Amino acid sequence: MQERVINILLVEDDEVDVMNVKRAFMKVNITNPIYLAGNGLEALNMLRGNNSQPPKVPKERRLVLLDLNMPKMGGIELLQELRSDPQLKATPVVVMTTSNQDRDRVEAYNLNVAGYILKPVTFTNFVEIMAALKKYWILCEIP
Repeated sequence: MQERVINILLVEDDEVDVMNVKRAFMKVNITNPIYLAGNGLEALNMLRGNNSQPPKVPKERRLVLLDLNMPKMGGIELLQELRSDPQLKATPVVVMTTSNQDRDRVEAYNLNVAGYILKPVTFTNFVEIMAALKKYWILCEIP
């Protein structure tokens, strides 16, 4: 059975976390295309396109890995925008953040996230989480 490609948009402003995600992807052999946005506004432009430009992230089979604490437009604001946009509301989003606040978790799940993951302290744990995510999206039927 051939794996179908999932286009991953990583919305993260911390360069160390971006590097850790990329390294963990390599370690567990995740070869999916990864697109990077440094904040929610940039992510929206990449998903919607702008100025008659097509979206940078292909419309088919998208998954967003989302940090919550970012400049310009944070993760919860981006989630609100995604869920209010008929073209983007079904986009699966997994929150990956340092925020251990119940308020953030509840708000994220109220906005229909597929998961809420606390960023691990060690790289080894980061790799384990990326391996679990890989299994998750292989098993899920993403449109």
